[in-house]
Amino acid sequence: MYKTHVLFSLFAALFLVACSSDTTPTGAGNTGVDLSKTYNWKMVTTWPANFPIFQEGAEKFADDVKTMSSGRLDIQVYAGGELVPALQVFDAVSSGVVEMGHGSPYYWAGVVPAAQFFSSVPFGMSAKGMNAWLYNGGGLELWREIYQPYNLIAFPMGNTGVQMGGWFNKPINSVEDLKGLRMRIPGLGGKVLKKAGGNPVLMAGGEIYTALDRGTIDATEWVAPFHDMRLGLNRAANYYYYPGWHEPGTVFELMINSNKWQTLTPELQKIVETAAAATSEWIYAQMEFNNQQALAELRTKQNVQIQPFPDEVLLELQRMTQQTLDEEAAANPEFKKVYDAYETFRQSYGLWETISEEAFQDSLRLQ
Repeated sequence: MYKTHVLFSLFAALFLVACSSDTTPTGAGNTGVDLSKTYNWKMVTTWPANFPIFQEGAEKFADDVKTMSSGRLDIQVYAGGELVPALQVFDAVSSGVVEMGHGSPYYWAGVVPAAQFFSSVPFGMSAKGMNAWLYNGGGLELWREIYQPYNLIAFPMGNTGVQMGGWFNKPINSVEDLKGLRMRIPGLGGKVLKKAGGNPVLMAGGEIYTALDRGTIDATEWVAPFHDMRLGLNRAANYYYYPGWHEPGTVFELMINSNKWQTLTPELQKIVETAAAATSEWIYAQMEFNNQQALAELRTKQNVQIQPFPDEVLLELQRMTQQTLDEEAAANPEFKKVYDAYETFRQSYGLWETISEEAFQDSLRLQ
């Protein structure tokens, strides 16, 4: 299927080139661009080398672009730390040190707090809702507006789907069990945990297993069964909770330096846009496929207890999430602007989701 997709994308790209071959490029930044020029670009990511699905997705994107452009746009992909540190991807692309980056917007919350809405919001929209908002509900335009001062243009390029709630070294029976809990959890989810009395900890993925195994932290979220098992977290803690209230549909981003973007011809820009959208769907499908297989394997591990958070805990975390978002909005006008737009769409989409997806799932439980 992958080869078929590449061939289809190649034919589509050739059609675009043919359609534009008799037209002089127009628009700011494209006037006078040499149509025969080749580009050798660099992409840096936040992922470790050979990291399945995430880093693979970035490399797939680069391969597709090279194929569809007949080699005119050749992108060399570097994993986190190979060219720049993983958490400096935003700065590297913004400054023009490299042309492209791949990660998730909530990594830059310290610089652009509002960027978290384009990644994932606790108890917010899942992948379906995020896609609807970004592609059709004005979300992408707002995202690019927020990134414009940083000389960046963004494209969605991946989604984890609903994540798991995390690994814990003790059962969580009430909100009281969260107090004093040292948990690796980033972004808005970490702020909510802190409001619940926990101690959020930030650390790189490569450090998580050792920290949990040695008791440096009491709990951690990572991604979902497939990646969690590869990290060995099932050997470091026994209690595996769901759902991932903190990340219900985490979006990945392709960020491109705006000045570099304007040097590309219209058909190369379209190739990049099309390849990013295709990679986004590929990553999401890979996550859904591999997680269901990994979950089945986890269920065979006698030491692992897979269980839902108690309703009391989820209800209290929802209340604290609302408080956290309101406090952040009151302190940051840009955050409030994006929050208002996100929330307006979320409520409208929720009405449809209730009588479509949720109602259908409820019907299956009647069997």
